[in-house]
Amino acid sequence: MHGKPNAGNPLFAAVLGSAVALAVALAASPCAAAESAGRWTVERAKAWAQGRPWYCGFNHVPANAANDVEIWMKDTFSPELIRSEFKLATDLGFNCVRIFLQYKVYEDDPGWFLCAFEKYLELAHEAKLEVMPVFFDDCTFSPRRDPHLGRQDDPMPGWGMWGWVPSPGYTMVVDSRTHWKLERYVKDVISRHKDDRRIFAWDLYNEPTFKIEEYADYSLELVRKSFRWAREVAPSQPLTVGTWNGNKKLEDLVHAESDIITFHCYGPADATRRKIAADSRMGRPVICTEWMMRNTGCTIQDVLGVYKETGVGCMLWGLVNGRTQTHVPNAKVNLDYKGPWVTDIFRPDHTPYDAREIELIKKATGRAP
Repeated sequence: MHGKPNAGNPLFAAVLGSAVALAVALAASPCAAAESAGRWTVERAKAWAQGRPWYCGFNHVPANAANDVEIWMKDTFSPELIRSEFKLATDLGFNCVRIFLQYKVYEDDPGWFLCAFEKYLELAHEAKLEVMPVFFDDCTFSPRRDPHLGRQDDPMPGWGMWGWVPSPGYTMVVDSRTHWKLERYVKDVISRHKDDRRIFAWDLYNEPTFKIEEYADYSLELVRKSFRWAREVAPSQPLTVGTWNGNKKLEDLVHAESDIITFHCYGPADATRRKIAADSRMGRPVICTEWMMRNTGCTIQDVLGVYKETGVGCMLWGLVNGRTQTHVPNAKVNLDYKGPWVTDIFRPDHTPYDAREIELIKKATGRAP
């Protein structure tokens, strides 16, 4: 269904009014949009970084969502819950948030999806959080794991990320005949927000080539197309895709296309330092878009200081524990798991998992008394 959102819907009415009011105030310089639609030069990337804060934030999955279908679906999109979780982030001193979009929700009703995304941006702006949206995602990618609308599977006890789904999923990634639909999606979203200061960067694809090597080339082709589609819109914000698994084809591709360099690192401090050193050699701004996994030694106590010391931005995984169950490991049932929480820093009742971590975050962000 590709209908327009119901004008009687309170969310639609509220967002429409606020979007009009913000349009002029949030528009970036028209000169930026007039520049070349090619990859940014190193000089332009450095100029973008000038005067910007040290980015320190989080990947956001609201506690009521097991996946990004539930983040955006009409029955489960929860502005008040998002507002309350953003307040926790603001109190910590976080200044940015990375959020996964979901093609399946857009495909069902583009008007609704765009309206919900505008509301999310509005809430983030209210909380003084800059946003990095993610278009596509291969996490949990397999022929048996396409996203669907409607009721989502309940989490399997003891299995982290049990309910997570990719976007757009196996069926569309491997079928290039459907990619025109994905092009429309990317261009529709970016064109509406190409000069929107609430968005500080576009992450085009999360963890492409996820684990199943025989399908890797399909994902790489969609990465190439995603950069091309986004360039044709010429947004004023930088484009990026992060490295994460050591796949040389992927790393060569995204390092040749990304305006700023991003990566995931769930290793301890020494591995983090090595990755930062390697990526910094390209001379572009560097941000880690996923980190923090206590059971691998990637802890706030040991690693946050590395990012602060080097000036490399960082966005940890998880804020409030909920339906993703990321307090336990993924890939198998762990009913008897007795180790530390894997990720997340707040319990469902919004109390800290570890008060020492909260103190360290506030110290790093300048929010400590």
